[in-house]
Order: sequence, then structure tokens, then C-alpha cells
Amino acid sequence: MKKLFITLVSLLMVCLIVQSQNELFQKKEFIYKGDTLRYRVFFPDNYDKNKTYPLVLFLHGSGERGNDNEKQLTWGASLFTDKLNRQNYPAIVLFPQCPADQGWVNIKEYSNAKFEIIDAKEPAKPLGLAKKLVDFYTRHESVDSKRIYVLGISLGGMGTFDLICRYPKTFAAAIPICGAVNLERLKKVKKLPIRIYNGDSDTSVSPEYSRNAYIELKAAGSQVVERVEYPGVGHNSWTPAFAEPDFLKWLFSQKK
Repeated sequence: MKKLFITLVSLLMVCLIVQSQNELFQKKEFIYKGDTLRYRVFFPDNYDKNKTYPLVLFLHGSGERGNDNEKQLTWGASLFTDKLNRQNYPAIVLFPQCPADQGWVNIKEYSNAKFEIIDAKEPAKPLGLAKKLVDFYTRHESVDSKRIYVLGISLGGMGTFDLICRYPKTFAAAIPICGAVNLERLKKVKKLPIRIYNGDSDTSVSPEYSRNAYIELKAAGSQVVERVEYPGVGHNSWTPAFAEPDFLKWLFSQKK
């Protein structure tokens, strides 16, 4: 009973710390031509407009969709608000929230973790708004335009692939985690540093999507693509990925 009590207290303390850290993200709304994108933004400590900072766009997974402007911080937010990471990697970080009835990309789901990504001339509305949000911050805040990054998990990993294929000159690096992409599009990003993560036991998004994206990029001549696959790990491959000691170091070392 004593051990259970200590465990519960420890979990409560962790939850309170994470909640406190998430409050460092300001609640905002971005309105463009009548459409609204809810998002959270985190600014570096002692933000100085006379300096420039990297900008990170984080795209959440399908489970964090909604309109509360909170759930999108469930995964990944504490990575950027961690005290040591704030000191080592000061950055402007954007966490937009995709509405519950929409997606970063349009997909047709099948069984066995398989689906079809439906490409269109224009990005899905939430993703298009997320790109406009990046453009807005690049113009109006102290953003280093040579160090703009995008990363995402699951549905957000698909959005990450889609975004860099549409706007390859905008981003300095990308991290799609358990994502997917139509392979013929990847030739456009063969020169972009991309680090792909997935679990080999993923039953939600087949690991074949990540494996094939890596193979396609290498076949296209990419010298800057990497892939990490975790044995025995299911869909939540972002958990070990975020725990990698060089996760942020690799990302912030990339520059156009």
C-alpha cells in the first residue's frame, strides 16, 4: 500500500509539473480569410527582438484533434519547456490544433494499418493554415528564416511529409514520426535533412510507410536522410524518439 501511495504521489507530481510547463505556451488564435486555427506558442526565455531564433512547428496526432486548444500539447510540449532544453535550444515553438472533424492530410483508411493518402493541389485546410501561421511568425517575430523546422507524430507525421513536399524551400529540417507519404513526391526533398522514426510493431500506421520513405529518399540520392526503427515498439514511437539524447541537438544543428 505504501509503494502504491508513493507511486500515485509521484505520478501526480509529474502531471503537475507537465501542466505547469504547458502553461508556458500562450493560447492564441490565427484567423486567415475567415478561417480560424487555434494554436499555442512558446517564446524563448528573455525573448529579445534584436536577436533571431529558430522556429519549430509541431503537428500533433489524430487523438489530439479538437477545439480546446490544449490537447495538442499532450505529446512533445514538455520537450521544449524543459529547463535545460530552454537554455540550450532557445526557439519559438508553434503547436497548432487541428479541428476534430478534419486532418492535416486527407486519408482513406483501410484495415491492417493501411490507408491511402489523398493528395490534392492545395493542402488540407488545417495544414494550409499552419503554413500561413509559420509565414506570419516569420514576418512579424524574430525568426531565423534559415532555421525553420517541422516535426509531427502519426497524422502529424503525415502532415510533416506533406508540408515539406509542398514547401521544400521553407524548412531546414524535418522529423516525421510514424508518418506516411506518397513516395513519388519525395524527390522534391532529397536534399532536405530528414530523420524518420517508427516502431516495428506499429499496428496503427504500418512501419512499411517509414521504411519505404527512407528507401525512396536514398534511391533519389539523399545523403541527409536517417531512419531509426525501434524493435518491439508500437505506435507511440515518439516516446523513445523524444528520449534520444541527440533528438533536439540534431534538429537545431540543421541550417539552410
